[in-house]
Amino acid sequence: MVLAATAPVGQRSRQWQRSVQRRIALTDAFVVAMTMVIAHGLRFGWEPFIPLMGPAAPAYIWATVGISALWILELGWTRSRDIRIIGSGPDEYQRVLAAGLRTFAIVAVVGFFGGWALSRGYLLFALPVGTLVLFGYRRAWRAWLHTQRKSGRLRQPVVIAGPRRTVAQMVRRLNGDYDHAYSIVGVCLSGARGTGTGSNPTVGPLAEDLTEIPVLGSVDDAAVAAQRVGAEYIVLAGNDDVSLAEARRLEWAVEDTGIGLIVVPTVVDVAAPRVLVSQVAGLPLMHVEPPHFSGPSRALKYAADKVGAACIVLLLALPMLAIAVAVKVTSKGPVLYKQQRVGLDHEPFQMLKFRSMYMDADARRTEALAQDDGNGVLAKRHDDPRITPVGRFIRRYSLDELPQLFNVLKGDMSLVGPRPPLPSETELWDADVFRRQLVRPGITGLWQVSGRSDLSWEESVRLDLHYTHNWTLGLDAVILLRTVWAVVAGKGAY
Repeated sequence: MVLAATAPVGQRSRQWQRSVQRRIALTDAFVVAMTMVIAHGLRFGWEPFIPLMGPAAPAYIWATVGISALWILELGWTRSRDIRIIGSGPDEYQRVLAAGLRTFAIVAVVGFFGGWALSRGYLLFALPVGTLVLFGYRRAWRAWLHTQRKSGRLRQPVVIAGPRRTVAQMVRRLNGDYDHAYSIVGVCLSGARGTGTGSNPTVGPLAEDLTEIPVLGSVDDAAVAAQRVGAEYIVLAGNDDVSLAEARRLEWAVEDTGIGLIVVPTVVDVAAPRVLVSQVAGLPLMHVEPPHFSGPSRALKYAADKVGAACIVLLLALPMLAIAVAVKVTSKGPVLYKQQRVGLDHEPFQMLKFRSMYMDADARRTEALAQDDGNGVLAKRHDDPRITPVGRFIRRYSLDELPQLFNVLKGDMSLVGPRPPLPSETELWDADVFRRQLVRPGITGLWQVSGRSDLSWEESVRLDLHYTHNWTLGLDAVILLRTVWAVVAGKGAY
């Protein structure tokens, strides 16, 4: 989580920011207009001047135009196109949803006090369909932004200031994630010998593996150094060595420069719903709610898992039968492969999969994995010779994992959760990683929708722990929707 101070963006990227916001605004207007026109046509045909019911009621065409305009304005008023949230995290989608809900709340209030009766079918079609289509378009824009940012474009230059060790960790994390808008152009370190003018201090490199990141000076030099290198933000990270007065002076130093100030709290991987910021004695205090591993919300998740898994099994019964037949007739052996995994509270269970390997796979494991394409803990190989032709197909699209729906019905797994580990993997874990098992493992999760086997072990653990401590029903819904895209793309699955 990052707390950002409001400041005008730097001059260097204003042009691309305005261009992106303008194009997204045009997309929003197109989607809203088309949704409202289609809703009008489906409910009333293409007669534009059918009147609303009520005294002095306007024609439906004017209601369509008015609601469209209000919805488009609400998308702006909720700041759903704020460049700081576009392309990363769920906040963008939440603001899009809030814009739709606020629009139709206003329409309901106006209709009530005006005595006008709007068709419920007309409104109930427009709100959910329009919002879902807006989600789809925003997802397409997000994919485009990520592609641009991976190529080094559409980024905002930042200077990170703070203690050497914390700054190095911050740089590694930001450099390992391409979904954000920040490009690190330098760092300012606590205790570095700067001149106060932004010239390079006499200090060594940030870290052995980060020699390409220039050290611009001390934290006191941050404002001047940021101006010199054209940075748009200063990121104050792990400010243990910075006094309250020094932090305040840094804020004052950038207030007329067009450079923004971002403060990173020392507590990381905490989702916004668990955070409350209050003002006490002039200090912004961040209250962090502890995670809850039991209670009504967990009971609701358990019930939702059972109902959801049952519905999916009924829906996919015929495809699962077809896969079972294909596995059986193309290679010798059972249809299902049972493997011991570690579940909730470290209890072992038998996880089910469609068999995707030949029967001698375990005997050939050492030979096959002599070439390891995994991440150091999870052993994987792109062209594993033990995989059958049918197995290669069903693994690419994660169809081999469908029998795990029965593990969900049994109560061993959840639809969404951390990846279920092998017992041998847990022998390599430290105390922090063991916290993954405080919740039921899932068929899908943040790990699966963020790259799967293409992720490093450290990033996989971070994502699983983030889910474990920040679970909500809303996050589960987002992950399930992203799972559909991840399965279709087949990225990271082998």
